[in-house]
Amino acid sequence: MTVSTAPGKVYLFGEHAVVYGEPAVPCAIERRARVAVDERDDDHIRVEARDLSLDGFTVEYAGDTDGRPDVDAPTDLVDAAMGYIDAAVEQARDAADAPDAGFDIRVESEIPLGAGLGSSAAVAVAGIDAATRELGAPLGPKEVADRAYRAEYDVQDGQASRADTFCSAMGGAVRVEGDDCRRIDTPNLPFVVGFDGGAGDTGELVAGVRRLKREYGFAADTVGNIGDIVRRGESLLAGADPAADPDPDLLAELGRLMDFDHGLLEALGVSSRTLDSMVWAAREAGAHGAKLTGAGGGGCIVALDETPETRTALSYTAECRDAFRAELDREGVREAGRR
Repeated sequence: MTVSTAPGKVYLFGEHAVVYGEPAVPCAIERRARVAVDERDDDHIRVEARDLSLDGFTVEYAGDTDGRPDVDAPTDLVDAAMGYIDAAVEQARDAADAPDAGFDIRVESEIPLGAGLGSSAAVAVAGIDAATRELGAPLGPKEVADRAYRAEYDVQDGQASRADTFCSAMGGAVRVEGDDCRRIDTPNLPFVVGFDGGAGDTGELVAGVRRLKREYGFAADTVGNIGDIVRRGESLLAGADPAADPDPDLLAELGRLMDFDHGLLEALGVSSRTLDSMVWAAREAGAHGAKLTGAGGGGCIVALDETPETRTALSYTAECRDAFRAELDREGVREAGRR
């Protein structure tokens, strides 16, 4: 059995616009998905999933992974949980040249499913890493990132970007613009995350922005403006000392850019009443800035605040189910055990 883990992420800037070739800066956080893979003697796939915002399930099926198992859980949630695991299995089989490999797979995650923290990317990255190691064909983190991107691309019908999977595989803060992906230096930014307990439909939200962009010129301009925010934020980070505590002036300017970014995302129709309520609670508590993170529609917001005030305010906000501090995780995918 081989076990790998990979981190989730928050977007400092750039979600949705990154799908159209604009830059984005996601940052890995110390909440991880853990995937244990044990090779079988047949071609069956057995998946036991826990902590994916479901009550958990165990399924077993044979041969090709195109089918969907019959389990006692809502179809859309099963598809969300299983689709990325299926795609990761196919990528691992292809990478190891083992098309008939079967696996027992156990998935555990500290990252809520569909909440904007990169759960699917972390599961795909950790799953591919563990499965290829189990088959004796380990990959480097950049190749894991590439194969995990292909898995997400297939599941999301070609609407995925490389941002989530590259960030999860590499760790730290990264800059992604199309196929140009690289790590960037950044100080330990004081992230606070608020979670409304819900989940957005990534495919539907991305498709909605695509329709707006096609129909209205100002929506296309909005996407471009998000890209401009990312470039401004990146230039600020480039001048910061990654070994030092972040300068208050840097945090203030990054926070203003986050506020602008949230407003543009709201204009594109991907925010929600619960997300907006958490954003305003964070701002009123003194956060430098706050915005939704991920696809939107429900899920999480991220704020910058080095004090305990934002977390406290969010914990007393009716729309917030959970609030926590999220440290930057500078380590990406890693093997966590073998027996």
